[in-house]
Amino acid sequence: MNPAQDAFAALRYRDFSIVTINQFCLTLAILIQEIIVAYSLYQITKDPLTLGLIGLAEAIPFIALSLWGGYFADRFNKQTIMKICLFFAVPLPVVLWWLFHAYGLAQISVNALSWGIYAVIFALGTIRGFYNPSATSLKPFLIPRELYANGATWTTIGWQSGVIIGPMLGGFMLAFLGRENSLWTVAGLLAICFILINLLQKRSFPKIETDNLIESLGDGFRFIWKTKIVLWAISLDLVSVLFGGVIALLPIFAEDILKVGPEGLGYLRAAPSIGALITMIALTRFPPTQNAWRNMLLAVAGFGMFTLLFAFSNNLWLSLFALAMTGACDSISVVIRQTILQIYPPENMRGRVAAVNGMFVSSSNELGAFESGLAAKYMGTIMATVFGGCMTMVVVALSWAKTRDLFGVDITKVHDHEH
Repeated sequence: MNPAQDAFAALRYRDFSIVTINQFCLTLAILIQEIIVAYSLYQITKDPLTLGLIGLAEAIPFIALSLWGGYFADRFNKQTIMKICLFFAVPLPVVLWWLFHAYGLAQISVNALSWGIYAVIFALGTIRGFYNPSATSLKPFLIPRELYANGATWTTIGWQSGVIIGPMLGGFMLAFLGRENSLWTVAGLLAICFILINLLQKRSFPKIETDNLIESLGDGFRFIWKTKIVLWAISLDLVSVLFGGVIALLPIFAEDILKVGPEGLGYLRAAPSIGALITMIALTRFPPTQNAWRNMLLAVAGFGMFTLLFAFSNNLWLSLFALAMTGACDSISVVIRQTILQIYPPENMRGRVAAVNGMFVSSSNELGAFESGLAAKYMGTIMATVFGGCMTMVVVALSWAKTRDLFGVDITKVHDHEH
């Protein structure tokens, strides 16, 4: 069968399949934990800012270390880095379990519980700062170049499936198994991830030319700065997630506005990913890479519009629909951005470009969570969400005006080192 027509082409490579399953299990673990921690802490404190501080505790080390992580990913063996990171991640849910257990027995105060949780999340952010650039820049080495777009779609499907099932499982487990049993499950999932990465075949990677860390990281920044489509793709995503994301506020919507409890929170948190997954499956057949830039701007505009719809909804079904549509729009921009980031950078620079992208885009989720928590505390939850949706629309209008020359770029026809 012609690989171009084969929707499963990338998955026929053993190590790519292992990495995709690993990503699914890791996403599941992180999101089950996120639901348990965010809902439990909001229930105990009733303060929207605690939700923002969870995001900030993860963002600070992640931003600080992402560039180092990218340098390490291009300098040392990516697979070894992933093994070390997962080894240190396995005990973290056990520490959370102990904190909640001690609080339940009144051995520690609310304050000690909160700071203990922020410390564990800070440790998780530190691990992710090193893990993510290695994991992201490993994938192009597992499949041939002509399957990158197919691979990017499967990677996102693996991730989005975890983002759907994780929160729903988290909500149900919290409701029916209780907080402490659920945290043990998270530790089990992380152990599975560690085993999977150890099953990969040993391989070596092209090394970067320079030992100078600053100069080496500067290369990544310079490459992005001078490649307009890469720069704008990262900037657009950064700003829309920073202002438009409502994910951090969902415990407040579930508890106080829609009044649907932990199971309802599981559904709300999963809804964007359900929309994204359905869209992703369609994108394996109809890639959005024709007229890529126009499609990306339209997708981000849709994200802003459906965020506004969610802000004004008092009905669970309408809220779920609006969130699902934000996910559908977001997934289109993710596939386009991932394809751009795999096609444009030279091979020995992918780790650093992935790190710069990760530093801005991945951390924008956590910084967005902090911005949302802060805005909700001082503007109110609904106004904070409206503000986010409006800011996203403003950014799209500005990008549309500034990047007209990118509408004609056909990203499927770009080859290495043609910049």
